[in-house]
Parts: sequence; C-alpha cells; structure tokens
Amino acid sequence: MSKKTILFFSMIFGIAGAYVPFLFGDTDMLSGWSILGGFIGGIFGIWLGVVVLKRWG
Repeated sequence: MSKKTILFFSMIFGIAGAYVPFLFGDTDMLSGWSILGGFIGGIFGIWLGVVVLKRWG
C-alpha cells in the first residue's frame, strides 16, 4: 500500500505541476517550463506521500 500511495501523490502533483505553466499562457505542453513544473510537482508529491504515510499509514 505504501508504494501505491507515494506513486499516486507523485502522479497527481506531477500532472498538476506540468499544467500550471499552461494556466499562465504557455500553450506548449512539452515546453521546458512544463517539464520543470512536472518534475517539481512530482518531487513535492513524493514528499507529501511520505509525510501522509508516516502520519496515517
């Protein structure tokens, strides 16, 4: 269960991070900003998944 939870959080925040530049007018979803946002969002999602599992897992 713990791997699934961490991967779920990583996926959700990675997608959200890649979408944020699109909200600011960058219409190319494969631009450098979207890739960087997806990477940062994924790292944040992994961290949040670990925190959630430590608290409630």
